[in-house]
Amino acid sequence: MKKIKRIIQEILAIKFVRSIVTTWNRYFLSLVSSNRLFATIYSLINPITFNREQYALLRGRAQYYRNLSKVQSSNVRLRRNTHRLEKGLSMEPRRNSFALEYIDETIESYESIIAALLSNHVTIDECELLWATDVLEAYFSAVQLTPRLKQLQTRFKNAKKIANLKKSATTRAPFQRKKSPPNRVDYNDLLQLSLRRRSVRWFEDRSVPRELIDKALMVARQSPSACNRQPFEYRFYDDPKLVRNISSLPFGAGGYSHNIPVICVVVGKQENYFSSRDRHVIYIDSSLSIMAFMFALETLGLASCPINWPDFEPLEIKMQNTLGLQAYERPIMLIAVGYPREDGVIPFSEKKPLHTIRSFNKIT
Repeated sequence: MKKIKRIIQEILAIKFVRSIVTTWNRYFLSLVSSNRLFATIYSLINPITFNREQYALLRGRAQYYRNLSKVQSSNVRLRRNTHRLEKGLSMEPRRNSFALEYIDETIESYESIIAALLSNHVTIDECELLWATDVLEAYFSAVQLTPRLKQLQTRFKNAKKIANLKKSATTRAPFQRKKSPPNRVDYNDLLQLSLRRRSVRWFEDRSVPRELIDKALMVARQSPSACNRQPFEYRFYDDPKLVRNISSLPFGAGGYSHNIPVICVVVGKQENYFSSRDRHVIYIDSSLSIMAFMFALETLGLASCPINWPDFEPLEIKMQNTLGLQAYERPIMLIAVGYPREDGVIPFSEKKPLHTIRSFNKIT
């Protein structure tokens, strides 16, 4: 009887504490969120909450400008400007003069990559270079050539000639949609794939071929990305010791991390951006890619489980130290990958009805 009484008292005490915390949060957060001044004051007296994101953003911007003087396998500025040129070439009606504010720096980036290619100081992404070449050729053919643009065109042609690039079978310049590969997947196929994909937490005890992961990534890399910068990296770990260590870091994998064959950490890279306005793009672009990756895994007989990564300072420090991340590299989420156990139980996860997540012409 005393034991039952003690349990009841503990339950009541917990309810009382929860009630106090709920009431405090309700009124305190209503106060500090009532205007932007109070929100700013709150962030000043509670800096830890957003400090790591702010620090990563500043370090990323600093690294972006440092990288401008470095030659890397993939050039962020060239990728961004090439995609901007693509959008200009795709406009209707197409203007006979555009990109004048950034075409100079595009050619400069192109020349620096050609120079690095010839010096063999770094391995250059040849596909990226061929893409930039085809788009620049299309650009100079489309615009009205002023004396300034003629000079830039000459520099481009000279750099291209020096590089002696092999012409690819298909152009990488903008093309009409009707020339896209035919669609072999109908709506019902896609719907069934989405219904089959579930977060799987119980996997067979067998290794995952790395070539299957690469196949899934071939789909994932086709996801849309702001200015085609793809500001993320998929880090896979299939060494059992590393898998156990890394998968034990997030809160949400405690009950099943011991049976994960492959763990992936998707890392966002803030050094792809020069402005704080783009600070959330690493999360958007990564998430678009991750969903495509998980769908592709399903078609290959594999399953996955995205694992939430909270912006929690102690865990961030552990992950940074474990993976050797730079200050401007942020973990987006983790993904468990493996062959699903057919007898493993998966949540049904009823989704919200359409009317709760969809509206038309809504203005509030």
